[in-house]
Amino acid sequence: MATDNLASPPPPVDVVIMAAGKGTRMMSSLPKVLHRLAGLPLISHVLHTARSLQARNTVVITGHGADAVEAAIGGSGLQFARQMPQLGTGHAVQQAVPLLAGDGVVLVLSGDVPLIHADTLRALVAACAGQRLALLTIQLNDPTGYGRVVRQSDAVRAIVEHKDASDAQRTITEVYSGIMAAPAHALKGWLARLHSRNAQGEFYLTDVVGMAVADGMDVVAHTIADALQVAGVNSPAQLAELERAHQLRTAQALMERGVRLQDPARLDVRGTLECGSDVEIDVNCVFEGRVQLGDGVKIGPNCVIADCAIERGAVIQAFTHIDGEKAGVTVGENARVGPFARLRPGARLGPEVHIGNFVEVKNATLAAGSKANHLAYVGDASVGERVNFGAGSITANYDGVNKHRTVIEADVQVGSNCVLVAPVTLGAGSTIGGGSTITKDTPAGALTVARGKQVSVAGWKRPAKQS
Repeated sequence: MATDNLASPPPPVDVVIMAAGKGTRMMSSLPKVLHRLAGLPLISHVLHTARSLQARNTVVITGHGADAVEAAIGGSGLQFARQMPQLGTGHAVQQAVPLLAGDGVVLVLSGDVPLIHADTLRALVAACAGQRLALLTIQLNDPTGYGRVVRQSDAVRAIVEHKDASDAQRTITEVYSGIMAAPAHALKGWLARLHSRNAQGEFYLTDVVGMAVADGMDVVAHTIADALQVAGVNSPAQLAELERAHQLRTAQALMERGVRLQDPARLDVRGTLECGSDVEIDVNCVFEGRVQLGDGVKIGPNCVIADCAIERGAVIQAFTHIDGEKAGVTVGENARVGPFARLRPGARLGPEVHIGNFVEVKNATLAAGSKANHLAYVGDASVGERVNFGAGSITANYDGVNKHRTVIEADVQVGSNCVLVAPVTLGAGSTIGGGSTITKDTPAGALTVARGKQVSVAGWKRPAKQS
């Protein structure tokens, strides 16, 4: 079979992420790239996007707080190069050279630019094609602090850093984002020729542009209009601004898919939020980890919900805290939870279950139609269908060393202020009298009362203070 007309495969991509900076203006002992945006470290957003490119290799350049950064993000597929001391962006990428093959495209990213889109990076890599130096640029009304893209007859000729730019060059509004794609073999040569004869006494990565022009290589700019994608974080104020801008975009995307938000400006998604149709979310709600909301789910105001699946028609009322952590939480169809309820890891609520105010459920299953409407603790328990768990009642699941399980079979009525001392089983259809402390299994269908006999002393006088 003839293969002459088959296109050659694109060159492999190696990603280099610069994450060595101290971030002095953050005024924090935490390395800048570990500050959080939407619940994740800044650099985690960059890594997530890089992984979607199916890069051959990812090298993270660390420096300030290197041990903390590497411990936070270390995992399969990552390599680390340390920049000690930090002598500029060019010096940073020089540290990655020994880890880079010469046959691919090197994509240089910044660990403090978290919201770059994968499609933008794919377009930049395609513009490079292993043959050109490709720069990601943007037009800014206020380009102060950015490297200016200098063109001649529309061709990119250089990037001039702000501190080195002339007054005329500072009027240029097209700026370099800090992201580039370059043929690896050429980039290695340019990096070896860098010098620090400039206003900051640093090795600028941007100097490779002039070298590429001098070598006769085409330099192309892939220009985008979305400033949020290339926004970096250098101060707490910038981090807060980026957080709100990102959250508003998340809110807009949810509304485009039919979610009703009471106020898009008062929503925080710090993970993944998947919503069915006709979902309603009130103000000041925080979603963390992975949260799934089924059709018709209603979330009241001021709820914090993490790692939870809430099924069709369920209602989560105000000030409810759901934290699935590693074990997850499930809320069944048409269940009602809250207000002021707490569901902890391993809580599994069946259809039509009611969990009311100041009720806590942990590592427990409640079957269809069961209710714990107020002031109760259900921990390490299996609760059958149609159980009513009285106010002030608890499962005493911990003996000081081990956790034990309580089994409550179907149709049990637990009175108020009861203590169920695990391990214990309450038989189907049984009733527990209010104020009882249950330490033994109870038979099905029986009334069980375990409390002291009530005594009344006629004519008893309360002690009086001595005058």
